[in-house]
Amino acid sequence: MAWNGLKALARAEENSLPDDPEPRWPAVVAALAAAGLYTGLPEALTPGPTWLFPTIVIGLLIPNVISHHAGRHQLNTVFGIAVNAALTLGLTMSVFLLIITLPTGIETPQQLLFSAACLWTTNILIFALWYWRLDAGGPHERDKRLRYMGGAFLFPQLTVTEGFSREAGQENWSPEFVDYLFLSFNTNTAFSPTDSPVLARWAKIFMMLQSLLSLLIIAVLAARAVNMV
Repeated sequence: MAWNGLKALARAEENSLPDDPEPRWPAVVAALAAAGLYTGLPEALTPGPTWLFPTIVIGLLIPNVISHHAGRHQLNTVFGIAVNAALTLGLTMSVFLLIITLPTGIETPQQLLFSAACLWTTNILIFALWYWRLDAGGPHERDKRLRYMGGAFLFPQLTVTEGFSREAGQENWSPEFVDYLFLSFNTNTAFSPTDSPVLARWAKIFMMLQSLLSLLIIAVLAARAVNMV
């Protein structure tokens, strides 16, 4: 009976969703891309075998996708956070290894440049996944509300006048993964938010961490360039 009750609850939740809920595949592709970038790193910059973190991420992504299609949204959130946490741990450890291996000169300039580019791009993807997963309760909660409310970011679409929103067809606008990817890219390059002010404390902490990691990667490249002169 408990299982029947869970299925009934899942059906009720699905019925309350809009006809065109936010697609989840861009986030899955981003997680797979971030995991794939780890395989391009040299062994000196990976904690353990190069296949370890990609295997963990894929192993968590499979039940994440299955739980979403099964309507188990709480379970989907747990697996989604686990995927992000695994990616973040791998990124942080690789950046740390990049810093401590710089004075040894183990990597050639070409390897260093490629590794830094992989880590810098991974930083964008991982924090885009975090913002997308946590903002306004996550994608499922944003779908249920039918519009963006109580979020951590003030997107430009929310600041336009109501009449203009109707004309542009954005009266029920809600951010999707690409919007968070754009936000993460700007944070990585400018070390701060650009077009979307940050409202929530957790988002400010995440942005500080993202900017710090991006700055460390760029500083390593600059230090290596100075040593080569």
